[in-house]
Amino acid sequence: MKTLKFKPHLCQQILDGEKTATWRLFDDKDLEEGDEINFVNKETLESFGKGYIKELKIKSLGTLVEGDWEGHERFASEEEMYETYKSYYGDKVGPDSELKIIDFSFKPD
Repeated sequence: MKTLKFKPHLCQQILDGEKTATWRLFDDKDLEEGDEINFVNKETLESFGKGYIKELKIKSLGTLVEGDWEGHERFASEEEMYETYKSYYGDKVGPDSELKIIDFSFKPD
């Protein structure tokens, strides 16, 4: 089982059923469709649910289209999106950064 960590406000969105997708850059877990997932709160390191990857698409940040946002939180601007991902992954984030768009199932613990 692979672990995905989420900031607390995103954990709540998942628990509320608002967030059904996540985006991951520079995948070091070799995430694939069908993988079982343990959902973890990044701050407390506590598990809050289990699920699996239903669908996975690979593209770059600069090529996102409207449909790619389904189930994912919105940003106020493209600049905010890049700054958010730079805070997670560092200054190497840009329009050409490879992105895994992951649609997941979720069941709370």
